[in-house]
Amino acid sequence: MKDIYQVIKNVRLSEKAAMLQETNNEITLEVDRKANKLEIKRAVETLLGKKVSAVRTANYLGKARRKRRADEGRTNHWKKAVVRLKEGETFDLV
Repeated sequence: MKDIYQVIKNVRLSEKAAMLQETNNEITLEVDRKANKLEIKRAVETLLGKKVSAVRTANYLGKARRKRRADEGRTNHWKKAVVRLKEGETFDLV
């Protein structure tokens, strides 16, 4: 990945993500599956203007889905990144 604008795809909003933000000063992002931790860190620091202290990533398989008939398909595989911001940095989702 070279382009930082393709690294971050979406901000994941859930109860767990809100708890992590309040307690550990972490934000949860959906990122490109080929992006590594250094690229994610660079993208957050450049696009959001926040200092990053740590990045954790996890790959998720798409869920099996069926529509109308017995044909089975899958949702897309995706990658989640939990980014810890340095002390004094805040990120407001609202």
